Formats: sequence, structure tokens, C-alpha cells
Amino acid sequence: VQLVESGGGLVQAGGSLRLSCQASGRTLGSYLGWFRQAPGKEREFVASISWSSSSTYYADSVKGRFTISRDNAKNTVYLRMNSLKPADTAVYYCAAGKYGNSWSHRRYEDDFWGQGTLVTVSS
Repeated sequence: VQLVESGGGLVQAGGSLRLSCQASGRTLGSYLGWFRQAPGKEREFVASISWSSSSTYYADSVKGRFTISRDNAKNTVYLRMNSLKPADTAVYYCAAGKYGNSWSHRRYEDDFWGQGTLVTVSS
């Protein structure tokens, strides 16, 4: 599985961005999701979505502001980010795997990762 993120950039606090992640390879039945890593910090879970889109999971820090969605016909997952804060500044990584419902507390060896896209929120 290969994952390519896009949509990052510089935005003012309170603004919005939409990240996209194009997946290729065997993603049938897989969770897709987003993590982020701020400078000097560990990578942290942001959001994930099941294959059917029936289940979504969010970190508490982004609930109510971020929305994850996916289009299986396009093999793409999106992250709509509203009301952005300087604390949201990070490199955002796309992820694919079987157990995305557990990504908030662990990762797995067979998870796949993209290269990341930088989101910078200015105050």
C-alpha cells in the first residue's frame, strides 16, 4: 500500500484546510486515518475511519473541529480541519491498516504510512 498526502500549507488561526490522501494498493476493508507529529513531540493519533465509513474515531483534541471522510471509489481519505489553532501545527501523516479502531492507543507492524504533509497555523 502506498499513501500520498496533499493539502497542507500555511493558514491563520481560525482558518480551515482540507487534507487528502491518495491510496494505492490493497486497501479493501482497511481503516484509513490521520496522525500528526509536532516538532519535538511524538506522533499522535488524530482520526480514523472504517472501510464502510460507518465508524469514525477522533482524538479529543480535534473533536468537533476536524472531520474525516473517505471515497472508496477514488481510494482517498480526507481530513477537513476547521477552527485551526497554532497547536495544530504539525506534519500530518496518512495511515492505512486493519485495526484503525485502536490507533488511539497503539499501532501495528503492518500499518502503512505516507510521507506526511506540513500544516502550519499562525497566530
